[in-house]
Amino acid sequence: MRWQLRLRAAERGVFKAVEMRRLLAQAGLPVSTGKMSARWSTTVTPGPIRRDDLDIICRVLGRDAAPAPDPATPAGRRHRRRDVAVERQPAVPRPAGGRTRPSMPPV
Repeated sequence: MRWQLRLRAAERGVFKAVEMRRLLAQAGLPVSTGKMSARWSTTVTPGPIRRDDLDIICRVLGRDAAPAPDPATPAGRRHRRRDVAVERQPAVPRPAGGRTRPSMPPV
C-alpha cells in the first residue's frame, strides 16, 4: 500500500502540512506537529493509523475510505487459534557453546 497524503491533499488544493493539520482539527482529529510531519513527508505508511482517523483523513480529502470488512464473511473474520490448525516444528537444542557458527567466514 502506498501512502499518498501529499498528492491527495494537493488535488484538493492543500499544499502545506499546516493547512492539512488545521482541516483535520476542524474535522475532529487533532494531530501533533511531529505526527503530521511524519505523515506528510513519507510515501510509506507512517506507522499504525486507527481506522477512525483514516476515515476522517479521507473525509477531509473528499475521498471514500475502503469499506470495513463484513464480519459475516470469511475474509472479514479474524483468525482464532482454535480455527487454525498449526503444525509445530520440534525444538532444536542449541549447540553446547550457546551460539551458532557464522554462515560466512569473517572478512
